[in-house]
Order: sequence, then C-alpha cells, then structure tokens
Amino acid sequence: MKKLHFKNLEELKSMVGKELPNSEWITITQEMINDFANATMDKQWVHIDVNRAENELPFKSTIAHGFMSLAMLSKMLGDLIHVETVKMALNYGLNKVRFPHPVPVNSKLQMQSSIKNIEDQHGGVKITFSCTVVIEGIEKPACVAEFLGMMFE
Repeated sequence: MKKLHFKNLEELKSMVGKELPNSEWITITQEMINDFANATMDKQWVHIDVNRAENELPFKSTIAHGFMSLAMLSKMLGDLIHVETVKMALNYGLNKVRFPHPVPVNSKLQMQSSIKNIEDQHGGVKITFSCTVVIEGIEKPACVAEFLGMMFE
C-alpha cells in the first residue's frame, strides 16, 4: 500500500473524484471480535460462541459485527492519507451504510475508497469518502458506506 502525502488541505482537494490506494489486508481474529463485543456490549452468540457457530451458522464459524467493519474505516483511511499541516482529524458522520455480507472469523478485509467531496467548513474541511470494505474470496462486500471526516490545519 502506498500512503499518499499532501503538503496541506488545499493540495488534498486535488483528490476529489479520484480513487485512493487500497488499504492493507487486515485479518479479523476471534480475539478482535471478542474485544469488539466487550467494548460494545453486543455479545450475541453469532459473534462469540465458537462452538455454537460451528454447528449452527452456514459459515461454520463466528462472524464479526457489521459495525466492526464500519469502525475500521477510520484506521484504514488514516493509513492511506497524510496531510503535513493537519493538526487534528475527527470523525464527522456516515451516510448510506450497508452490510451486504457477514464477515466470518479469520477473513481478510481490505478497503477500496475514493474522495467524493471536500468542502470548507468550521475552519477546516469536511471530506466525504466513498468506502467499500471487501472480503478476500467473497463477491459481496462486508460494508459499503460514505464516511465523513473533518480535518483542521
């Protein structure tokens, strides 16, 4: 993966309408799923009961929370873009979130993304990213979302 470097936000604006590099592949382990379940208090059996999942789920394994793949967008985007003058970056919100396919434990995820829009706002910029989290070897994606972030110089 090639991290994109920009001198400032004005230079970043040249990326509107362009694809970003794909993120690195991340393997989703049972430990990660358990940690997410503990952090969110969402301990539904399909996520944490390995034995029951092996016997009752079509994937024969536990599956990650949909919101886990969504929560990883910040990290994946942060690994792709560096703006030298940015002092602070914040999550701003989400649009059009969908989870088309479950993520079985030990799956590998990768984000494909582009910058849809950048607009000046509140002394910084609001960036709309189009993000698709793909699962290695599975046609349907794990997550499709518009992710909104703010950056301040």
